[in-house]
Amino acid sequence: MTNLAGRLAKSVSKLGVKASYGDPVELNGITVIPVALVQFGFGAGSNAGQEDSDDVEGGGGGGGFSIPVGAYIRDIHGLRFEPNLITLLAVGVPFVWVAGRAGARIIKALKR
Repeated sequence: MTNLAGRLAKSVSKLGVKASYGDPVELNGITVIPVALVQFGFGAGSNAGQEDSDDVEGGGGGGGFSIPVGAYIRDIHGLRFEPNLITLLAVGVPFVWVAGRAGARIIKALKR
């Protein structure tokens, strides 16, 4: 079973940059290259080698996610990165909330 996880991890690692950058798309002289944050994870295990078990049982699993962070745009003005504003808001709002809560607690602690 652990060999399966190793093989899966090896096949996913071959994706490399292809997993983070999409194929370029050209529209009316403008080239768009999508960019994403991609992460994969795999695991496996078994009870082989345990003294109290005659049966070898095991399991495994894996998963991943992709977050679209923006796109590189190439046009007559050159190459630039355009961020995905929805992703920035999705990440930024919780960050600002946590930072605000932490700041309030620090100020409250310093007043004592």
